Amino acid sequence: MQTKSSKTLNRTFAVAPMMDWTDRHARYFLRLISKHSLLYTEMVTTGAILHGDRQRFLDFNAEEHPLAIQLGGHEPDELAKCAKIAEEWGYDEVNLNVGCPSDRVQNGRIGACLMAEPKTVADCIKAMQDACSVPVTVKHRIGINGQESFEQLVEFVSTIAETGCDTFIVHARIAILEGLSPKENREIPPLKYDWVYQLKSLFPSLSIIINGGITTLGQVQEHLIHVDGVMVGRAAYQTPYLLADVDKLLYQCKKPAPNRHQVIEQFIPYIEQQMATGTRLHHLTRHILGLFQGLPGARLFRRHLSENTHKPNASIDVLKTALSKCTELSLT
Repeated sequence: MQTKSSKTLNRTFAVAPMMDWTDRHARYFLRLISKHSLLYTEMVTTGAILHGDRQRFLDFNAEEHPLAIQLGGHEPDELAKCAKIAEEWGYDEVNLNVGCPSDRVQNGRIGACLMAEPKTVADCIKAMQDACSVPVTVKHRIGINGQESFEQLVEFVSTIAETGCDTFIVHARIAILEGLSPKENREIPPLKYDWVYQLKSLFPSLSIIINGGITTLGQVQEHLIHVDGVMVGRAAYQTPYLLADVDKLLYQCKKPAPNRHQVIEQFIPYIEQQMATGTRLHHLTRHILGLFQGLPGARLFRRHLSENTHKPNASIDVLKTALSKCTELSLT
């Protein structure tokens, strides 16, 4: 169990919770690039915490702070128990998922389908707030099919805000709950950033964080003119060096970010430590495939890792050989 961070949360820039991607190894790696970005876990269901391997789902590295956990559930009592556990575990924020559109999640009455039940969400948020003292936040869409008007979005937010919840992370697309895959739900419904801006205008006392389709820090800065923070998802994972300028541009940090070479040098001891406990090399290096995106040798770097890290006897030498493919940034 980790020591609880005493830092005040700054949500100017956050990396989104992404299933199968933002595990503890990915978060440790991203933290090497940006010290101030708020990081989120993958969504963890209440059942996994209450009835599963708690250490597997909740453990993290102390270096990951500031760190929020995202919970998936719909029962206030279960979410309250999990929020209390998460606080005791050392998380800085507890977030409720009301945005995931996948069939598997819907079948558990989790995620975006709960946008049709604002009172249920409010009951969940209130129970979580009563159970813990860390911030409780909600991540949601601007609507779902059949509930697609701005007025319904306002009703949803106002209902939740009555609990005292003051932070809303808004994915600026509706979720279509039938007929589209999660991937299609990230691409097909049109982005309506203006709706999120209008929410901030209507609820100036709330902290409104915008999410969806944001791929550059220039876009981040434009959004920050209108809202309190920006959450970036796939771009932060697939091109992680995007985070290198976050601390300087958004947090006025004077210390220069490490270059890609230095990031890998700092990550190698962590990889060796994790491999010594039985973690396979692939489970660690899969998160760094996009580090050299756009540079000479990037494709060879990715290919070498992809083809060799799965092998039973793969060692740290596989990574060092892959680095040599990036001639300008290879280890010496």
